[in-house]
Amino acid sequence: MAPNAFSAYVRSAPRRSLNAVDESIEGQISQWREYVLRRGTLGAAEVDELEDHLRTQVADLGETGLSPDEALLVAVKRMGNLDDLTREFAREHSERLWKQLVLTGTPEPDDRSRRRDFWMMMGYAVAAAVAIKIPALFGREFADDDGFYIRNVGLLVLALLAAYFAHRRRLRGPGLVWLVVLFAMGAVFANLHPFESGGSTELLVGLHLPVFLWLLVGFSYLSADWRSGHRRMDFVRFTGEWFIYYVLIALGGGVLLMVLSATFAAIGIETVEVVESWLVPCGVAGASVVAAWLVEAKQSVIENMAPVLTRVFTPLFAAMFLASVVALIWTGNAIDVERDLLILLDVSLIVVLGLLLYSVSARERTAPPTLNDYLQLVLVVSALVLDVLALAAILSRISEFGFTPNRTAGLGMNLILAVNLGWSAWLSLGFLRRRRPLAALEKWQTDYIPVYALWGAVVTVAFPPLFGYA
Repeated sequence: MAPNAFSAYVRSAPRRSLNAVDESIEGQISQWREYVLRRGTLGAAEVDELEDHLRTQVADLGETGLSPDEALLVAVKRMGNLDDLTREFAREHSERLWKQLVLTGTPEPDDRSRRRDFWMMMGYAVAAAVAIKIPALFGREFADDDGFYIRNVGLLVLALLAAYFAHRRRLRGPGLVWLVVLFAMGAVFANLHPFESGGSTELLVGLHLPVFLWLLVGFSYLSADWRSGHRRMDFVRFTGEWFIYYVLIALGGGVLLMVLSATFAAIGIETVEVVESWLVPCGVAGASVVAAWLVEAKQSVIENMAPVLTRVFTPLFAAMFLASVVALIWTGNAIDVERDLLILLDVSLIVVLGLLLYSVSARERTAPPTLNDYLQLVLVVSALVLDVLALAAILSRISEFGFTPNRTAGLGMNLILAVNLGWSAWLSLGFLRRRRPLAALEKWQTDYIPVYALWGAVVTVAFPPLFGYA
């Protein structure tokens, strides 16, 4: 805000002397003041005036019956010319109330909006459940053609999820065209190649194509904001929260199906074929949309859940990876580079990066390093050592036996993870030594996301012909 505009704004505002407010919100006012000063757009004297005005507003609102927290949030929101500043403050501080009243700037949805969103979700969930069974109309039963479903299950499920968000975010124009074109290209490359049944390249496409498609879901989720690092971080949060809800739905659905099967079996009706051929695949597909809707509808609950899970699992993963590194060094045994173990290792390394991201996004950036930050560095360094040892084992097998689809895919993925983990460790160390801001670590992670999508596309498009569809 320009100094003249600021002075006019303060002079025009109703003022009365007030230097103290309820102690329960002093910490929040201090955070707000530090953020304004850190931006450098206002001097200390101007910030003093602005803070005094904020306190006046809080006191006035408190006299109307609002609680101190509510009064502070409304007072910040009413600073009309400072909306851009408070909007950025809300993005950096992810408490639910700040985002609800400052970031969105909109009231809670009414009953009609909730009903409309619910029925929209139900429509797309049913469409996803139907889509997963469409191939069966053309003789593509899972029991007889599992290779087809390995390659296409990501397409059949994620296309509807992307469409759901494109509809919800009102994605239009070139963005919508590109989304449709890229999904269509994924379908072509998943089915155009003459794959050898049960071959390595077919499985690699089935594993890597969903990675690329999930980033397309992210594009529809972010809509016009896909270039924003803050918004990419929102999609990373959504991914973790969606996974949590999906697992909960799957556990509940599994219990329901077991009870259903047992009940019908008790009266002499066999339900195995119906459950395996219809209920399970349709439930798997439809639950992807239901979980996305739950994340959007119940965000305040899940935002408290994900950081808690991060704090629980960070020390556990750090201990596990550190013990693995010590055992490898102590025994002198190399990591087995068999496909299944490499896949498990790569998934574990991605989980490590997810734990790091969630922890960074959930903490106060201006707070000093804590024990959890040191544990994160131990976790990242241990994961990096395991990744390097896996790379050494892969290169050793390649030099001895040559390139295969699995070894090449493992080499590429572990190189990508090594770069990410290595620079993350360096940025984490810089933060612990007070030489780098924590925001640099988050920016590195969100900027690196497209690399995974690019690698997924390379494996899907180039590997089958490169290795003769074996």
